[in-house]
Amino acid sequence: MPEAPLCATPVDLGAAFDTSGVGAVLEELDRDLVGLVPVKRRIREIAALLLVDKVRRDLGLATTPPTLHMSFTGNPGTGKTAVAQRMADILHRLGYIRSNHLVSVTRDDLVGQYIGHTAPKTKEVLKKAMGGVLFIDEVYYLYRPKNERDYGQEAIEILLQVMESRREDLVVILAGYADRMERFFTSNPGFRSRIAHHIEFPDYTHEELMRIAELMLERMNYRFSPEAREAFARYLEIRMRQPHFSNARSVRKALDRARLRQAVRLFESRGSKLTAEDLITIRPEEILARRVFANAEHQA
Repeated sequence: MPEAPLCATPVDLGAAFDTSGVGAVLEELDRDLVGLVPVKRRIREIAALLLVDKVRRDLGLATTPPTLHMSFTGNPGTGKTAVAQRMADILHRLGYIRSNHLVSVTRDDLVGQYIGHTAPKTKEVLKKAMGGVLFIDEVYYLYRPKNERDYGQEAIEILLQVMESRREDLVVILAGYADRMERFFTSNPGFRSRIAHHIEFPDYTHEELMRIAELMLERMNYRFSPEAREAFARYLEIRMRQPHFSNARSVRKALDRARLRQAVRLFESRGSKLTAEDLITIRPEEILARRVFANAEHQA
């Protein structure tokens, strides 16, 4: 039987890219997220692959639907959830999912406390996520082989089944620490076989975290005084060497504490008139009051 003739009309990939709106999402990714250069490069590569696949399908060329499930590995506060939302936007704009909505869950949202509880919980989450992206943070907590009475395995089996049978209507992104994710995939090879893209999220550098801090303050209509900026830079140098540092998440917590101290300072001086400059400026004392400075001096 002769093959169907190929379309002779040239394809303008640039026009297809512009029409899709994916470029706007990638620009937003570059603008809103500091650093993450290897992550942004991988997202662009995936977007290119999916765009070409879409053009092939539109031309009627035989193609196997791509596997879209992903794994994001990295430490807390490295932007995994934010990138997952941008990935949902890209998938939606290219027509791979019906909606760009992202449902973010952990073990507690999927696993029940007694027999017969896990299946309906997991299926309810899947129902909410259907047509979009399901983001499962620290997915390895689903698997507890040492606890015979744990119901996480039931959730795993349901997820694996749906990831295969409904893969054209649901994209699942698994996230967590790199070493724990590797052990999880080794213990649950069904997940590894269903994951098409593994993306590693690096920790932020000191300079990137300072930029993140200033962007966070700017979006809240605050700013550092020059002395406060120097104090926050020293704070980061100390805090980054300590346990349980969570990158941008720790930066946000530190800024929240600084804003709280600023509010207390302003309230205690309520007898005086305040200017807009007073209300938006974080002073060094709001940073230097952090316990890490006292602990660092004590250790020195």
